[in-house]
Amino acid sequence: MELHPTSRSTSWAKDRPRQHGNHDGCCGPIFRLPKDHDDALDALREAWIRSQRERVEIACDGGHGRTGTALACIAVLDGVSADKAVKFVRERYNPRAVETPWQRRYVAHFTAD
Repeated sequence: MELHPTSRSTSWAKDRPRQHGNHDGCCGPIFRLPKDHDDALDALREAWIRSQRERVEIACDGGHGRTGTALACIAVLDGVSADKAVKFVRERYNPRAVETPWQRRYVAHFTAD
């Protein structure tokens, strides 16, 4: 898995309506978690699958907590353990990624089920 933050990326959420405020279609308000696990799983699985053939953009307002959480969850989908996924994202993307305890717990309990 490679991480390529870039403004020229193709957004996995381009067909999903963006909500106003600090929300996107998947990961909820700043510092929070997705409200609907199944919706988040579908969106992240779609991003993971699309990343096999095209550049995919994962983003939030701050670019650390929710973005890092989403990236770590995608790594989990790829078979990486939750601990290693968070460590990988922090080393390769941003040391402040997955910034809250509840975001770390979300990654720890994230499964493709």
